[in-house]
Amino acid sequence: MAVCASGATTGASRQILVVGDSLSAEYGLARGRGWVALLQQRLAQQRVAATATNASISGDTTAGARSRLPALLAQQRPDIVILELGANDALRGLALSATRDNLLAMTRSAQSGGARVVIVGMQLPPNYGRRYAQEFADLYADVAHSTQAALVPFLLHGVADVPQADSLFQADRIHPTEAGHPAMLDNVWAVLAPMLKR
Repeated sequence: MAVCASGATTGASRQILVVGDSLSAEYGLARGRGWVALLQQRLAQQRVAATATNASISGDTTAGARSRLPALLAQQRPDIVILELGANDALRGLALSATRDNLLAMTRSAQSGGARVVIVGMQLPPNYGRRYAQEFADLYADVAHSTQAALVPFLLHGVADVPQADSLFQADRIHPTEAGHPAMLDNVWAVLAPMLKR
C-alpha cells in the first residue's frame, strides 16, 4: 500500500482514496511513477487542496477489495473514492454477476459514508470473445448508472487502443509502462476534476 504525500494548499484538504489492482499499484514501475502518484503531483501543481491515498494491491479482485474496504473507509474517511477493479476477476474467469455485485456493494458502502464515487471502467482484449467482453465493459456503466456514481469509461483509453500500443506495455502485454500512465491519469482527471470544483 502506497500513500502519497499531501499537496494541500489552502482550505480543508479533501481526501481521495484509490482502491485498485496492479494497474494502480505501480506494478513493474519505479515507485512514484504510476498514475496515482501523477495525480498527486497534478493536484499540487494546480493548487487543489486534496490528498490522494493509494490503497491499490496488485492481483486484487473485487471480492478482495470489498473485504478490506470497510477498514479503509473508517481509517481514511475519504471525500472521494476511486474504484479501479475488475480486471483480475475477468482474468480468473469469475462470474460477471459477482463482479457487478461487489462493485455495487463497494460503491454503496462508500456513498453511505458520505463519499462520492468514481467507477473506473476496463475493457478486455478480443480473445475473450465479443459477448463476454461487451458484457464486462457494460457492467461498469451499469453500476455507475444504478448508483449515480461518476464513470471513467476505459482507464486504458489512449494506451491500449492506439497504433503501436505494444510500445506502451510491459513485456506481459497487460501492464502499461511508465509512458502509458500520463494518459491513464488524463482519463481519470477528466471525470475527477469537475468533482473537485464542487
